[in-house]
Amino acid sequence: MAYWLLKTEPDNYSYSDLERDGSTVWDGVNNPLALKHLRTMLLGDLALIYHTGKERQIVGLAEIVSQPYADPALNDAKRAVVDVRAIQKVKQPVTLAQIKQESFFIDFDLLKLPRLSVVPVSELYWQHLMQLADSKV
Repeated sequence: MAYWLLKTEPDNYSYSDLERDGSTVWDGVNNPLALKHLRTMLLGDLALIYHTGKERQIVGLAEIVSQPYADPALNDAKRAVVDVRAIQKVKQPVTLAQIKQESFFIDFDLLKLPRLSVVPVSELYWQHLMQLADSKV
């Protein structure tokens, strides 16, 4: 199992929207590196849902419920998507400021590549983020 962080603009599609819908097609990824990460996702991988914009915080947990496939809305085989299912909101949102304050996260791609919308999360980072969020999967 792999772990991921998926960024979304809450005004566009929030974690509450994902909870309401149950699942969704995770689309709109344009960056080549983010697309590469998305194409390596496997059924059952877990993801942190991160609200960008003014919030800048981890707000929920989700599961990847499909293999990557070509975006059906676009005529471009390179533009992959996955289906994502809501699991639960985190008990305590984890802000970008909190993450930046901890030297533990110095090599986290969320900090090193801040514009990347699909970020791999190591198991150690995942466990620590779950502690900060006071959440379990």
